[in-house]
Amino acid sequence: MATIGLKDLFYSTITEDSNGDETYGVPQRLAKAISADISINLAEAILYADDGIAESIKEFASGTLTLNVDDIGNDAAADLTGAYIDDNGVLVSTGEGGANILPVAIGFRAKKANGKYRHFWLYRVRFGIPGTTLNTKADSITFQTPTIAGTVMQRNKLDQKGEHPWKTEVTEGDAGVSNNIITEWYDNVYEPEVS
Repeated sequence: MATIGLKDLFYSTITEDSNGDETYGVPQRLAKAISADISINLAEAILYADDGIAESIKEFASGTLTLNVDDIGNDAAADLTGAYIDDNGVLVSTGEGGANILPVAIGFRAKKANGKYRHFWLYRVRFGIPGTTLNTKADSITFQTPTIAGTVMQRNKLDQKGEHPWKTEVTEGDAGVSNNIITEWYDNVYEPEVS
C-alpha cells in the first residue's frame, strides 16, 4: 500500500566495541521531516554457462539516504557532521571534521493510505556535511530548509542468523506484529529476533 506521509525522524548515536560491533544510544528526535529519499546500490554477479545465465546474485552493497528537514539543531548537527559546540554554544565546523563523522542509526515512520504506519530503522548511516542555500526575501516568502545526505551501510554486528542487517521495517497491524513493537519503536533501536 502506498504511503502518504513522513514523520517522527529520530537518530541514535553508535559506539563500537573492539570488534566493531555496534551499541546504540537512546534515540533522540532529529528534526521535523520534510522528505526522506533512500536509494540502494546492489552488488551483482552473473555466471554465464551453456550460452546463458546460469546463476545471478544481487546483494545490498550500500545506499544513500537524503533527508530534507525543517532544521538541524546544534546537538544533532554535532552528532551527524563531526562539528562541535564550543563553550559559548556556537556550532563549529572544521576542515578536519570529516574524520570525526561517526555513523548513526536513523528511524522514522511513514503513514499509509489506510491510516496505519510503516516504521523504519536504518542501522548505520554516515552523513556528509550539509550544504547551505540561503535566498533573500522578495515579494513572497519561501522557506529554505536543510538537506543532508548520508551513506547507508550494513552494520558490523551480526544478527541471530549470522547476517549483517542494514534496515528493519514493520507495518502496524500486520500479522504477528505485537503492539509493543510499535509502541516501543523509538525507545531503542530495534534488534532483530530470530528463534
